[in-house]
Amino acid sequence: MAEPAKRPPLMPLDEALARLLEAARPVMPFESVSTFEADGRVLAQDVVSGLTVPPRDNSSMDGYAIRIADGSAPGSVLRVAQRIPAGSVGVPLAAGTAARIFTGATIPEGADAVVMQEDTTPVASGDLDESQGFGTVRIDISPSAGQWIRRAGEDVKAGDVVLSRGERLTPAALGLAASVGCDRLQVARRPRVTLLSTGDELVMPGEVAPEAMKPGSIYNSNRFFMRALLMRLGCDVRDMGIVPDRREATIDALREAAETSDLIITTGGVSVGEEDHIKAAVQALGQLDLWSLSMKPGKPFAYGRIGEAHLTGLPGNPVSSFLTFLLLVRPFLLTLQGATRVSPVAVPMRADFDWPRADRRREFLRARRNDHGGLDLFANQSSGVLTSMVWGDGVIDTPAGQAFKAGDQVSFIPFASLLG
Repeated sequence: MAEPAKRPPLMPLDEALARLLEAARPVMPFESVSTFEADGRVLAQDVVSGLTVPPRDNSSMDGYAIRIADGSAPGSVLRVAQRIPAGSVGVPLAAGTAARIFTGATIPEGADAVVMQEDTTPVASGDLDESQGFGTVRIDISPSAGQWIRRAGEDVKAGDVVLSRGERLTPAALGLAASVGCDRLQVARRPRVTLLSTGDELVMPGEVAPEAMKPGSIYNSNRFFMRALLMRLGCDVRDMGIVPDRREATIDALREAAETSDLIITTGGVSVGEEDHIKAAVQALGQLDLWSLSMKPGKPFAYGRIGEAHLTGLPGNPVSSFLTFLLLVRPFLLTLQGATRVSPVAVPMRADFDWPRADRRREFLRARRNDHGGLDLFANQSSGVLTSMVWGDGVIDTPAGQAFKAGDQVSFIPFASLLG
């Protein structure tokens, strides 16, 4: 009697990610978009500043520009000889005078400090006739040289690369691009992603009332969060809905999806059951590797190609599907666009609970930060408990075979670093 075939060893998550990223060669064509519309896109060309920001020394406060030599001691009284609003350039500051100045206005030649108006007292008002001056002001502090002055070029110098190719653009990055005059940016095209759900047990909310659900039926939650995750990543999403658990139906859906997709994502159907048709369907059209990941939750995972389209097959259990997307598919999609930073940022934090059950797989525990600077654990860590992903604000990345106690430092990955 032949011995049963040995199962391949579990693949470490880092190896699986490395394989995916090796396959995800950046091939997205570039396009020019309005800077207003570029949030979340991946920059395809360096942004080089053609000007210095700020272009001249300017005031960071409403107040008075003075010469330190004239107002170094509290109680000094100076004649206000000019008024400089933002957008205006004054005249050189004469000895013994001050300039009324406003935030963003250019520092007049000769001035070496700004005293904010809260540290001054008007002594006499002028008649707003420049030949007569604008009154006098008393300096109530001992100012220091350079205070409240923003120096020319302290933000950006002409010729600086202010944003680098491969950066994923944020609201702050868009503001920086605008500050150097960019009204359009070169970015990678949005990835075209087709989403398929498999499983005859799946029902769409709204089609069947909860009380009318047949035994064994479940609402298709994966379709909702998967589409939302893809939209947050800026993908052009095509949702082909629920594919029946039949080989020919699966082949037809995959063939159609491959014609227009950079990536096809399936949820469910990558196990070894008789009703799991993804493997046979992909192999009929292209190639597929089934990986058993050393990851909990999220053991079954598939990667393949159908023509020019990539394919990732995610497990059906919702938490497994959610986490394998965040940890594997998200960096894959970012790499396709040429992004240079695709890995989540983990932070060391204190566990406020014991975890004595070390698993042979690398485990991702749903947890959330508490008011005491530590982490609390969701009580039920099952891969089918989607409430854990709502209750938690991140996962604890626990190495295989490692237990820990309350008070130990653990590696925490906030969802905020994965969902944007």
